Amino acid sequence: MEANTRDRLVVAARDLFLAKGYNATGINEIVRTAGVHPGSLYHYFPTKEDLLVAVLEWYRDHLYDGLLQPVWERIDDPVERVFGLLDGYRQLLEMTNFDLGCPIGNLALELANSHPKARALMQVNFVQWTGAIRECLDAAADRLPEGIDTDSLATHVLTVMEGAVMLARTQRSFEPFDRAILHLRDYFDRLLADGTTWSAPVGCRPLSHLRGDE
Repeated sequence: MEANTRDRLVVAARDLFLAKGYNATGINEIVRTAGVHPGSLYHYFPTKEDLLVAVLEWYRDHLYDGLLQPVWERIDDPVERVFGLLDGYRQLLEMTNFDLGCPIGNLALELANSHPKARALMQVNFVQWTGAIRECLDAAADRLPEGIDTDSLATHVLTVMEGAVMLARTQRSFEPFDRAILHLRDYFDRLLADGTTWSAPVGCRPLSHLRGDE
């Protein structure tokens, strides 16, 4: 029963932080949403930041079943898994009318400068995310240029995703998201086409054909 009460508090805080942000979410609202007595919250989480840490730990511990598994079970090709995961963020934007984005990205923008303990866990979550992408890229290593830095490429994918989500939410339009993913897809297509014969520096090729120059 105690574990259930703690879990209910974490889930309530997780959903409210995602929908409203950390600072805009009050303790009373968390307690009310969780359906528990206020004393229960302070029993498990003496401070609101302790609850924030628990939420970030939840995301850390549920990366696979909460985010990756639905895509991994549906798609076998490791490169297509990357784009399937990105499409999941697009679907989230569509389902919520641009109200929700990446939960870790949202918290990082809001709290990275003010909550160092939480920032460390945000970094862990980002490292896990990029690690999952890197595993996909490593699984496709025989199709990519020899010696490519899959860790850096995974970080690039994360950067594209976070930026695309942020711009889509700001503009309340899929146009910037779709353009960003289109360019990323083009880059991957070039890497896959070149394969182990590829020897030019990463990023040296222009995307002029996407602008209609070719």
